[in-house]
Amino acid sequence: MTTVGLDTNVLIRYLTQDDPPQSHRATSEIERAADRGAALFVTNVVLCELVWVLEDAYGYSRHRIHKVLDSILRSVQLEFENKEAAWLAFGDYSDGKADFSDYLVGRVGAQAGCAETLTFDKALRDSHLFRVL
Repeated sequence: MTTVGLDTNVLIRYLTQDDPPQSHRATSEIERAADRGAALFVTNVVLCELVWVLEDAYGYSRHRIHKVLDSILRSVQLEFENKEAAWLAFGDYSDGKADFSDYLVGRVGAQAGCAETLTFDKALRDSHLFRVL
């Protein structure tokens, strides 16, 4: 089976349908891949950028981003760089106050054997993954 990587901008156009020409091309490519049985690969960086763009450029609420992430992570057509860490970070993000990217950093670090991740981000004070300096 063929795997095709997705950049953040293609995923954003597909999800938001905000730019008709680009959204049409993104949707066509994603649907064509689905018809061929090809998987679409999403890196950790793309997941983080996706959340940042939806928050900052589109003004999505944390609740709405939660729904988007849940849908993406449940998609059978998408493959992820580290799905386990992404799901764990999703849970942390759902329950916590910090950014999704911070939680993903902490989860990947923990999987790599880090006892903790050092940070200055006070929003991570309640996370067992981090030690706030």
